[in-house]
Amino acid sequence: MAAGENQSWQELLSQSLQSLDCPSEFSSIVSKLSSGEPLSREDGHFLFTTRDLDTLGNIANLVKQSRFADSAFFNVNVHINQTNICTLACKFCAFRRGRRAPDAYQLDIDEYIEDLRKYSSHVDEVHSVGGLHPEWDVDHYSSLFSRVKDEFPEIHIKALTAVEIKHIANLSNLSIRETLSTLKDSGLGSLPGGGAEILDDDVRAIICRGKESSAEYLDIHRTAHQLDIPTNCTMLFGTIESIDQRITHLLKLRDLQSETNGFQCFVPYPFLPDDSRLPEAQLATGSEILRVIAVSRLMLNNIPHIKAYRMNIGDEIAELALQFGADDIDGTVQKESIMHLAGSNAPLDHDKNELAKIVLNSGSSPVQRNTTYTSFEKYIIPKAPERRNLPMASGD
Repeated sequence: MAAGENQSWQELLSQSLQSLDCPSEFSSIVSKLSSGEPLSREDGHFLFTTRDLDTLGNIANLVKQSRFADSAFFNVNVHINQTNICTLACKFCAFRRGRRAPDAYQLDIDEYIEDLRKYSSHVDEVHSVGGLHPEWDVDHYSSLFSRVKDEFPEIHIKALTAVEIKHIANLSNLSIRETLSTLKDSGLGSLPGGGAEILDDDVRAIICRGKESSAEYLDIHRTAHQLDIPTNCTMLFGTIESIDQRITHLLKLRDLQSETNGFQCFVPYPFLPDDSRLPEAQLATGSEILRVIAVSRLMLNNIPHIKAYRMNIGDEIAELALQFGADDIDGTVQKESIMHLAGSNAPLDHDKNELAKIVLNSGSSPVQRNTTYTSFEKYIIPKAPERRNLPMASGD
């Protein structure tokens, strides 16, 4: 949804920034944003270190409003994590289990379908990521996705992170392209962005050794884009990364987007410490979460949507983030394991009305979208039926 009927969002942004009264140290940033020039690494360092969070947030909010006016988006989805069994053991992960763990699980296809059936009448997306199961190859996931589309043809399948795609390809003795093409033919609609962590291999060697490399993450998403499979992208911050490594991450995503234009949404989320195994983590404060969202909006000028992922950051910060450059709060979710095992206490029982209230409280207007941001409908919270005051019966 564009902000103006006859003007591009860049023209609207230039007009808004011209009237903005902000400190002189932001003048170069404002000038570049006004002209559509991408911000530099040096600009990113300034934005990550400035103490003037209010001005940073105001500018990011203007960029968002120029693109989307007062709209903030959500969808109606459910998360089904198909297995927690994983051949890796990333240091930050509280979800993964070994195969012999007493709480390890694997949903077979019938169990997955029955789980989805509970939500199928009112969701339009199923989001499925999980562990790297040692036996589930491309045939398993093709059968799963085909069953989903046969039984629930209107539900979009957003599934499998880049490292899952790599793992499935290796198990199946196929290339990444062959794997993605097969999965797309069976019903896969888009890829989530999970697993990017920080796209710096020095960081990855410590927090997720054995996972795909930075180059592999980008190449898997590049291949998906070439096959017309839209994807999201993410950043896990607040572990051991430096500011410069965060900026490198953003620049790598921006460069790939310039090449393919296949990223539809960027999802930054902080590391959650509970029950995981990364004691050296530099935990992000609420202010830092808002800063990262605002900087992401300004640095990623070619990725349209920035998500305040409420499953991770909670409803209160998600509401504030909609004033710091975010334009999306994900969806109804309804069940989720990965973030909650890591320490999230975000509610899982929100319906569309509850999501709309978060948006309205931020000063925005709720808009229900589909997974690929190609269908939009303004959402109006239904009015409660009026109570009729009936006359009291008189006694005889």
